[in-house]
Parts: sequence; structure tokens; C-alpha cells
Amino acid sequence: MSTASVAAPASLMKTRTAKTPDPTVTDPALVRRAVKAAALGNAMEWFDFGVYSYIAVTLGKVFFPSGNPTAQLLSTFGAFAAAFLVRPLGGMVFGPLGDRVGRQKVLAVTMIMMAAGTFAIGLIPSYATIGVGAPILLLVARLVQGFSTGGEYAGASTFIAEYAPDKRRGFLGSWLEFGTLAGYIGGAGLVTIMTALLSADDLTSWGWRIPFLIAGPMGIIGLYLRLRLEETPAFAAEVEKAENNRPKTPLREMVTGQWRALLLCVGLVLVFNVTDYMLLSYMPSYLTGQLHYDETHGLLVVLGVMAVMMIAQPFAGALTDRVGRRPVIATGCAGFLLLSVPALLLIRQGSLLAVALGMGALGLLLVCFTASMPSALPALFPTKVRYGSLSIGFNVSVSLFGGTTPLVVTALIGATGNMMMPAYYMMAAAVIGGFAVWRMAESAGRPLPGSAPSVAGRHAG
Repeated sequence: MSTASVAAPASLMKTRTAKTPDPTVTDPALVRRAVKAAALGNAMEWFDFGVYSYIAVTLGKVFFPSGNPTAQLLSTFGAFAAAFLVRPLGGMVFGPLGDRVGRQKVLAVTMIMMAAGTFAIGLIPSYATIGVGAPILLLVARLVQGFSTGGEYAGASTFIAEYAPDKRRGFLGSWLEFGTLAGYIGGAGLVTIMTALLSADDLTSWGWRIPFLIAGPMGIIGLYLRLRLEETPAFAAEVEKAENNRPKTPLREMVTGQWRALLLCVGLVLVFNVTDYMLLSYMPSYLTGQLHYDETHGLLVVLGVMAVMMIAQPFAGALTDRVGRRPVIATGCAGFLLLSVPALLLIRQGSLLAVALGMGALGLLLVCFTASMPSALPALFPTKVRYGSLSIGFNVSVSLFGGTTPLVVTALIGATGNMMMPAYYMMAAAVIGGFAVWRMAESAGRPLPGSAPSVAGRHAG
């Protein structure tokens, strides 16, 4: 039987000298368990969070009745974007807490809150039943989701980065986004099956609740996995340095003391999340709402693209360990700058092959970010403020630019009538991301700032 511990695992050996610390020798079995638990928990969180995007058209009919489909979609994405407004608040609460009491405990709390918020959506009566109270309750549940997610990605990426050996951090970190894609695929697959099997009336009256209600048992599984995690050796070393007192760093120091790293973080996260939410969250609704594409076929295309991304993910993560994070991220930025317009023109052709090719090209470019960011972003900050500073920078950028992408692009298309707005938006993000990667330092194969070097131990047996 395994229990969680806030001390360094016995099998992680760390000794210090007066000059430089000896390397942390990691137990491969413990590293695998940490990566698996963080990635699986992240997959469950993003199943909950992603389902909202995939069933947005139906939710618009349930909670925002209107004769105008565009107005319905805007209202639904408005509630989607509202959750991102509280993400920085969640980051400012959970991030510093993670640097003080430990990564493992905070990750367990975010799991509970996310599952509870998603499960609650499945219980909300429709607008036809309770009137304006329905969208208000939906907004409250979305705010709970957003607040909890404020501590999720930064915590999970920090956890894996601090466990991983320096020379394999890119490969091991890539499994975090592998989990995210698995969660998206689970959500998209379930919505696709429901759309194919249920009539439009059944889907609107009760079927839409099923994905949200699944969050309850999934949350229990995720909580179990995270409670079995042990604290990272890097955090345990910080506690030891503080003579067994929890490290205390003011929130102000996490911002003003890390302003340059925070700006780089915002720029990198901007291109990462604008392209991520454009492809995985907005495109299904773009295909159905703007191009009048068959809803089931549109979801199947996105599902296939995500499956291809999952296959490429660990290989691209390993590539970042060999050639570096910067070249891979720079390739993604250049690709979105040059290929966004051609890819969207292909998608607008409407044929299944053209849509698949356009979406596939964007998906493979997105892998440049999903495979690199989980290892590149934690390396921007020292150990004592890593969770807090990364939470703040990540969530500010996601809130302002990433999560608002579906709402902003929908509004831009409505205002201008220009169906190429998604491509132009991704190109602008690529320029900003390119500048950030130009200014960042390479971190591949190097110790995390403030931590001892970390090397892989031998397999037992």
C-alpha cells in the first residue's frame, strides 16, 4: 500500500557539498508514477473542461434560447470565456500555496474543484424550466472550473519537471499534453457518439447532461491518483533549506522579482493557447456554425487530428531533449505564420479530405508547442517561486488571449464578415511567440533554476 508523503522519497538520494550540490538520482519507477498520475489527472480535468466546447451549439439552445444561432454561440462562448477571467485569481491562490505547502496537496484540491464544477453543470435545469436562473448557475459553475484550473497546468507541469532527469525532461513533460489530448479525445468522442445516436430533441432535452455527470466518478479516480503522489525532490530540498519550515515567498516577489521571465512566459503561452483553443475548441463550432459543415463529421475530423497529435507528442518531446526547446518552438511559430492562411483556405473548401489536410497541418504545428511547453515554461523560474510565478504568468496569458479566442474570433467574423479571421489571429499570435522564443534561454539538458542537477537512476532489477 502506498501513501502520500511530503518528504523526499527514500529512493531519491540527495547529498550536498559546500560548493555545488551533487546530482539528484531519480528512481525510474517513481518518475513514471509521478508522470502517469499528473498526466492522467490532467486528462480528466481537460475532459471536463473540453466537453463544454464540443457541445457548445446544444448548450446555446438549452441555456440561451434565441432565434439567432450566432447570438446563441456568442452567449455560450461568453460563459466559456468568463471562466478564464478568474483563472489568474486561481493562479494567485493556488500557485503561492503550492510553493508553500507543496505541489501534491494543491493538485489534489484542484482536481476536486474541477470535478465538482463540471458535475454541477449536468444538474442545472434548462432556461425553459427556471428562466434566467439557468444561465446564471451555468456561469457560477464555469467560474468554479476556471478558478480551479488556475492552479492545474502550472502545478502539473512543475510536478513533472521537478521529477524528471535533466536529459529527459522534454520527453517526460510531453506526456502531460498527451494526457490533455486524451481528455479532449474522450470528450470529443463521447459528444460524437451522442450526436450520432441521439435525436436533436433528445440531445437538447437530456443527452447533453451525460458528459458533465461523468465528471463525478472521474474526479474520484483522479483524486485517488493524485493523493498517491509523493512530493517532488526539488520542493523537499527547498523545505530542507528552510530548516523544515515551509518556504514563504511574498506574492509581490513572485511578480516583480521575476518580471522578465513572466513576460517571456506570457508571450510563449499566448501563441501556445491561441493556436490550441483555435484548433481544439473553436474549430468544431466554426465548421458547423460558420461553414455549415455536418456536425458529426466536423467532430470526427477534430478527433482524428487529436489522435495524430497524440502519436506525435512523445516523439516531439524527445526531439526537444536532443535539439533543444527553442528550435522546436520557433518552428511552430514560423509554421503558423506561413501556413495559417493556406490551411484555413483548405478547410473552407469543405470536402472531407481538404478539411482533414488543413486541420492536420495545424495540428502538427501545434505539437511543436504541446511537446515543448511543459518542460520549457517551468525552466523559466527558480524552484522557490516556480509554481506561483508560472501560475500567474500562464493564467494571465490564457485569460487575456487563449480562452477568449473563440469569443473574439466569432465576434470578429460577425463584425467584418471575413471568414479568414481565424488565420489572421493565429498569425498575429505566432509573431508574438516568435519574439518570446528569440529572447528565451535554452533549457534542454540543464538543471532547473535553483535545483540540483538531476540524473536518471538505474532500473531496479
